[in-house]
Amino acid sequence: MLEQVEQIKLKKSEYEAELSEMNQRLIDLANGIKAAKIPVVITIDGWAAAGKGSQISKLIKYLDPRFYKVDPIRIPNEQEKRKPWMHRYWLKLPAQGEFQIFDGSWFRDAAKSYMHGTIDKNGYHRYINDINTMERQLHDDGYLIIKFFLHITQKEQKKRLEALRDDEYTSWRVDKSDFINNKNYEKIAKRYDKLLEATNTDAAPWYIIPANDRFTAQFMIMKTVSEAVEGAINARNEGRVHTMSPMFRTAGLAPQSFSLVKTRKLAKIDMDKSLTEEQYRRRLKKYQTRLFELQNICYQRKIPVVVAYEGWDAAGKGGNIKRVANALDPRGYKVKPIAAPEPSEKSRHYLWRFWNRLENDGHFTIFDRTWYGRVMVEPIEGFTPRERADMAYREINEFERQLTDWGAEVFKFWINIDKDEQLRRFKERENTPAKQWKITDEDWRNREKWDEYEKAVDRMIELTSTDFAPWIVIESNDKKYARIKVLKTICDRLEKRLKE
Repeated sequence: MLEQVEQIKLKKSEYEAELSEMNQRLIDLANGIKAAKIPVVITIDGWAAAGKGSQISKLIKYLDPRFYKVDPIRIPNEQEKRKPWMHRYWLKLPAQGEFQIFDGSWFRDAAKSYMHGTIDKNGYHRYINDINTMERQLHDDGYLIIKFFLHITQKEQKKRLEALRDDEYTSWRVDKSDFINNKNYEKIAKRYDKLLEATNTDAAPWYIIPANDRFTAQFMIMKTVSEAVEGAINARNEGRVHTMSPMFRTAGLAPQSFSLVKTRKLAKIDMDKSLTEEQYRRRLKKYQTRLFELQNICYQRKIPVVVAYEGWDAAGKGGNIKRVANALDPRGYKVKPIAAPEPSEKSRHYLWRFWNRLENDGHFTIFDRTWYGRVMVEPIEGFTPRERADMAYREINEFERQLTDWGAEVFKFWINIDKDEQLRRFKERENTPAKQWKITDEDWRNREKWDEYEKAVDRMIELTSTDFAPWIVIESNDKKYARIKVLKTICDRLEKRLKE
């Protein structure tokens, strides 16, 4: 791809008026983005000294500073290293109607990590898959992604590096490694080229900008942004999915396949499981003690643990979570209750708020309700179109795959009760003053849709019970039995993991 880029030089006198017109047009287009509620992500990558910073400065000059952010991407700090590698990018995603501009991006992370040996070849291919996955997920959710690579020749780069080094005010921006890389320009160019090709997709094509001449680069960037933004606004107003015209042939992005484990429908699960009070007390002490020990080992080995709870209303999720949390060192876990999304969450990709809640490696993150609301509550209650919700099965499997690639053990518990037991618990809550706050009109309304929800749960379990993150259905007509089964499941799998 880089070899196909010609270092052209536009005559400033001939194109300055057109550039000025595009600059003014961008002001109106930015307002259009706000009105159409389109989130825009722009990444500026390229060679060292290619002029990324100066081109960003020229671009944002015509944007409303209330509705854009610029983030320079550098080597991840110690805190960022304790999260999945894509975590820091998910956190910075713009809300609807806003621009997020990255000086450097996930492209730089992948390229440098591989070239510096911090990831091996398998890790490099995993990074590529993660990049393509995130960009496709964002595109499918209505994000406009514009990716630039500023390309300069080896001779031009050396000249600029020397100028930066010789200026007392800019000498800090270059070091020996920059000049070493310049000597290895051709080798690095080949690696850049392969990564550009691998991440050049229909959802987010690359725009390689000849940047030997700064005016030419500015003109082409402004033209690309203006046309892409205008196209996205028109598509949104016409009810279409926006598309961009790539400079190069885009790579295909085949659906990722997942190995699913065999599951049973809820109606076929034997719910006649129970423990005596004596059995419960003895096993509770045994497994809570063991879980505390395992938590400490996981912390030392920096193994993250993600525990996701879903289940019927009144199934006993809260009491179950309490017994797990009581076994843990409080400094090493957080419980994340998930309610209806806040406005800032609704204006971003639905997975954003879950990426945002992940604890560091070595810690437990316990979710009370999860990302699975996307395929249950949202389509049934009409919050999300069925077509969009159906796309979430793949997206969720990809999300959980990235968690396990990070090193996490992912537990997914469906806390199950039958319809008669739910009715009994609802009535008990209504008749017990201390529990009346737990029962609402919403609970009764959801109960009327029991059959519809049961079908959704069966489908959810079938399509997202992967070999790396399988669903475990917990028989909870007897709460004591359910609590012990969850504790035992966590302990057994962590023990297996630690032996490996």
